[in-house]
Amino acid sequence: MQKRLTKSEDKIVSGVFGGVAEYFGWDKAWTRIGGGALILFSFFTGLLLYIIAAIVMPEKDHSNDTPDGEFHKY
Repeated sequence: MQKRLTKSEDKIVSGVFGGVAEYFGWDKAWTRIGGGALILFSFFTGLLLYIIAAIVMPEKDHSNDTPDGEFHKY
């Protein structure tokens, strides 16, 4: 299955930083701290980018889930 950047289900605001952390395999807390610092120190350019990412990034697709919520391992 192809790796895809999606919003995290472990959300604080919209799941953008959690999704980035999951995609790259980073710690979610440090990614959120770094993202928050980026927003504060970029004079709201980071906030604009965050809002765009929140609109553009898709939610996770659960069409491959089994009815009981478990994934089949082949």
